[in-house]
Amino acid sequence: MNETLRTLLFPFERGLLDTPADGRSLVLGPGAGFRLPGGFGGTLTLVQGFRPDHQALAHAGFEVAAEATGENYDNALVLLGRHRRENEARLMEAMTRVRPGGLIVAAGTKKDGAGSFRKRIETLLPITGHASKYHGIVFWFDRPDAIAEELVAALQAGAPAADGFRTAPGGFSDDGVDRGSRLLADNLPDDIKGHVADFGAGWGYLSVMVAKRFPVAQIDLYEAHHGSLEAARHNMAQMAAGTPCRFFWRDLASEPTETRYDTIVMNPPFHTGRAAEPDIGKTLIARAAKALKPGGRLFLVANRPLPYEGAMEACFSRHGEICRDSAFKVLWGKR
Repeated sequence: MNETLRTLLFPFERGLLDTPADGRSLVLGPGAGFRLPGGFGGTLTLVQGFRPDHQALAHAGFEVAAEATGENYDNALVLLGRHRRENEARLMEAMTRVRPGGLIVAAGTKKDGAGSFRKRIETLLPITGHASKYHGIVFWFDRPDAIAEELVAALQAGAPAADGFRTAPGGFSDDGVDRGSRLLADNLPDDIKGHVADFGAGWGYLSVMVAKRFPVAQIDLYEAHHGSLEAARHNMAQMAAGTPCRFFWRDLASEPTETRYDTIVMNPPFHTGRAAEPDIGKTLIARAAKALKPGGRLFLVANRPLPYEGAMEACFSRHGEICRDSAFKVLWGKR
């Protein structure tokens, strides 16, 4: 059980808060391995938009949704993460969905900035209590009868736009176009056509660039972060409206693709936490190779130190490097 969850459960397990015995509860941001404190009753709705965690929770028997719906919940549990905008969005979601007077409890780790987040929230609304445990911070309050405009403005700031794109809180590169994706887009060959896929599409930058530049028949966008996929849907509609496209909320590391493609573009993820995990990228390279038609090509960008060349050699009949800069390299493979 991770530190955030242990910290979240602490005030219930130590009697600082009464465990809800009935009513409707909303849980925002739970991960795989989520559990409830003893005696927790009533109905429970979990909201998790990251596909691997969503699937794990569903397999564990929880009712879990990709995004929150409904209102007048009696209480909410909020698990905070590394991304400030995502934390703000989750807390605002809790206050929007919970009835006036309902209990809201939020927790996160100190290394992710939960302490400073709690102090900031305390300047915006009355905090009933807080505690420090398991390297984390938990705080709680009753949902105000009315949500002040100042609070909405502080916690519901619009998503930043980069070159006209909408981004997604908590998703990859949620503050704008990342340097690696731009390098890949700028160095794709001129002969891309046919059926294209964007593996790990994020909020759709690469797909929009491909649609603008090449006479493709269709683009399929695959993304595990639900909020990013919804942003990609918006960006494609606004910036590449003439290109047929489909959207798949999918964990490519564990869920196969059915379609075969002429070209796949990819800026693969290489970590789930803070430490680099190159095997994630290697797995996606193998998945991309299987999803290509004979003669199909993969184009990907990666941080220069990541050891992907061996995976490219193992999966493709031909492969090589197109370019690199001080931080990234663009690789290609042909099936």
